[in-house]
Amino acid sequence: MDLILDSMIERIRAAADSGTPLRLRGGGSKDFYGEPARGELLDTRPLAGITSYEPTELVVTVRAGTPLAELEAVLAERGQCLPFEPPHFSGGATVGGMVAAGLSGPARASAGAVRDFVLGLTMVNGRGEPLTFGGQVMKNVAGYDVSRLMAGALGTLGLIVEVSLKVLAVAPAEATLKFEMSQAEALRRLNDWGGRPLPLNASCWVDDAGLKTLYLRLRGAVAAVEAACKSLGGERQDNAQVAPDWTLCRDQRLPWFEERGQRDLWRLSVPQTAPALDLPEPPLMEWHGGQRWVRAEPADAPRLREAALRAGGHATLFIPAGGRDSAVLRFTPLPPQLDRIHRELKREFDPAGIFNRGRLYPDM
Repeated sequence: MDLILDSMIERIRAAADSGTPLRLRGGGSKDFYGEPARGELLDTRPLAGITSYEPTELVVTVRAGTPLAELEAVLAERGQCLPFEPPHFSGGATVGGMVAAGLSGPARASAGAVRDFVLGLTMVNGRGEPLTFGGQVMKNVAGYDVSRLMAGALGTLGLIVEVSLKVLAVAPAEATLKFEMSQAEALRRLNDWGGRPLPLNASCWVDDAGLKTLYLRLRGAVAAVEAACKSLGGERQDNAQVAPDWTLCRDQRLPWFEERGQRDLWRLSVPQTAPALDLPEPPLMEWHGGQRWVRAEPADAPRLREAALRAGGHATLFIPAGGRDSAVLRFTPLPPQLDRIHRELKREFDPAGIFNRGRLYPDM
């Protein structure tokens, strides 16, 4: 394994010396996400394997190229999981790609994001220097928490080699409730429920051919879930039948997503308390209102970004209608002060600018 890493380090150093850009890539399940990266392929999958797993300590340390499905299977054997439900999109998803993309599934609003579960990691910067940050315990950090900074950086700061993650036990009970209600009523109910001691885990509101439906998933102690089902009402769903739908929701493969045709798919991240927004059509809402998916024509981009901004959030062009080609920026441009910080971090970790050039923004 060290020979594999040594070979990658030598290649990174040579690329830095020559100014040759490198495209870091695991299983390619998230190739669609972000701007098209430029450079020679550096495949991270040879960096594979679980190096340490302490179920009693709720910590696992795993190499970046390890298939995400493999890690989840090992955790499931011990009754544990990654509670933020990282999307797979395809069978090739890797742990490194999971961290680099920083994407979370339906439980994100209740369980937390990917970065909240990253305890530490080892990476290689643009100088070819192996660096280790954090560890295997939760603790306060002075200055930049680099291990968590890598979550969502899309490989632009360095090569993730190994990551330590906090894991949790699978909840002993689960239930999904179904309600027929409007978007405004769903937002009102979700905000009300969020202020009560309920085992809320995930939610999904969708307007499917005029049928407006809220699905609410509860997870926790048996007594808490059963009590919540009785107090909330709704139509209780069969867990075995509804579980695949939550997986499809996680990977944006529900019929609502598949039926977008030649429209772009946008992801709006806004406060959960934001009201219904001025959008081309009703969105599919997750995260108790905090994540809103929108199918829209390319010309609607300014309208969507303005709506998200007014609500105190931002909009991301998740999947363009034409594939990777789009004249619209994928990510909302950063305010000047934040843009300066991003560029300074990029220069510090990757002075030659070789890693995933252009993946976050075309000129970075």
